[in-house]
Amino acid sequence: MKTLKDVISLKFKTSESEGVIFHGEGQQGDYITLELKKAKLVLNLNLGINQLGSIFGHTSVTTGSLLDDHHWHSIIIERHGRNINLTLDRHMQHFRTNGEFDYLDLDYEITFGGMPFSGKPSSNSRKNFKGCMESINYNGNNITDLARRKKLEPSNVGNLSFSCVEPHTVPVFFNATSYLEVPGRSSQDVFSVSFLFRTWNPNGLLLFSHFSDDLGNVEIDINEGKVSVHINVSQVKKNRIDISS
Repeated sequence: MKTLKDVISLKFKTSESEGVIFHGEGQQGDYITLELKKAKLVLNLNLGINQLGSIFGHTSVTTGSLLDDHHWHSIIIERHGRNINLTLDRHMQHFRTNGEFDYLDLDYEITFGGMPFSGKPSSNSRKNFKGCMESINYNGNNITDLARRKKLEPSNVGNLSFSCVEPHTVPVFFNATSYLEVPGRSSQDVFSVSFLFRTWNPNGLLLFSHFSDDLGNVEIDINEGKVSVHINVSQVKKNRIDISS
């Protein structure tokens, strides 16, 4: 496929911060890759190099943040030659690609949800997408519908289900006055806790617990955007440990 114009659109939701959403490449050095990196959306594009390899055509654009929130996000990529409009959740970013070529020449397959192992170092270090996609449209072709009706030939569908599995985790929302109190285990000499959190507030108490037998307490809080752990031990000389990250 050698195209001057491309329109690619889809919706996705995921709780993973890394994953290839779609990928295509050609023998002339052309490639297009849309992926999540550190919960941000990254579009890598190259419209080809000349025979001397002196034209640097690689272009990379990053947009969005916190896209691993398991909410639906919409993407539209509109390309006309070197002019690109990248729209994420109605926020459009316009840019021009590097190099001097206008056509995207993809003579291998396009893959959604991952990329085939090509032997290149870049391919085996990238994770496959894990989550849900819908309304995949590539240059007027409804890929989701064609895949569901098995009208894509040739195609390789690996462990794909046409339903969206919801995560088993149950989120809890806290306002300025709410808290959750759970019973401790006085007979245990090990304290262990883990949780995920997301907040816009730079300050707040995340966890507090007294140790049994008046041995002290542990406190985890956010202070000016940093997470701090404070451990107070009442029976030793150096009775306070502070860890900040």
